[in-house]
Amino acid sequence: MTRPVVGIIGNSYLQNDEYPVYATGRMNCDAVVSVAGAVALIVPADPTCSPIEDLLEICDGFVFTGGRPNVHPEEYGVAATEAYGTFDRNRDRLTLPLIRALTERGQPYLAICRGFQEMNVALGGTLYPEIRDLPGRMNHRMPPDGTLDEKFQLRHTVEFTKGGPFHKMMGNTEVMTNTLHGQGIAEPGRNVVVDGVAADGTPEAIYVKDAPGFAIGVQWHPEYRASSDPVSRALFEGLGDAARAWAARDGRPSLKSA
Repeated sequence: MTRPVVGIIGNSYLQNDEYPVYATGRMNCDAVVSVAGAVALIVPADPTCSPIEDLLEICDGFVFTGGRPNVHPEEYGVAATEAYGTFDRNRDRLTLPLIRALTERGQPYLAICRGFQEMNVALGGTLYPEIRDLPGRMNHRMPPDGTLDEKFQLRHTVEFTKGGPFHKMMGNTEVMTNTLHGQGIAEPGRNVVVDGVAADGTPEAIYVKDAPGFAIGVQWHPEYRASSDPVSRALFEGLGDAARAWAARDGRPSLKSA
């Protein structure tokens, strides 16, 4: 049996508040390995460390993870204010052109939370700085207190377009998801189709119309309990299948599993 390589876009952190590191959550790696059936490769969020041309050759698929910093609003033509939070321009410099290249090539990717927002911005869309400030919207942010299970609990429904790709993938037109985000899609990007919305109308699931490959994004965090949650499992299994197909199409030898 062969396994594809899936690059997991990491984030920049300060370990012990002083030592700079690139890292990702263990649950991202667990989902890629145990559900997608792939080799997990953590990608530093900086194109100096992770040249895009090399990543395209090394990896068969990608996960664009969530992260505390937001996409800089200058990337979609808006001046930065305090309302837009903190930023990571190095990650922007890596992820936005990488998403455009993957979409054009048909190389598979799954975009999650910040990655969902990166996907929309990379393809020409815009973002709201704070969903909960919009009339009629709920607070989609992570609860400030509680255990990890409580913070990642299923909190609202997402309704998919009947007959759309998410309906077909999930086998249902409505699912329950967690919600841990502040920003959200304002205007969809080029060929970005909003295929799933929360009850308050917030976009929660997108895909790229006529994309030659697996190019989907979700605003929630499916990496949490991906092995046991059927909604999460479907997303990572879909990514794994697409990455295996890409590896076979590319003709590059994949790593042999133990």
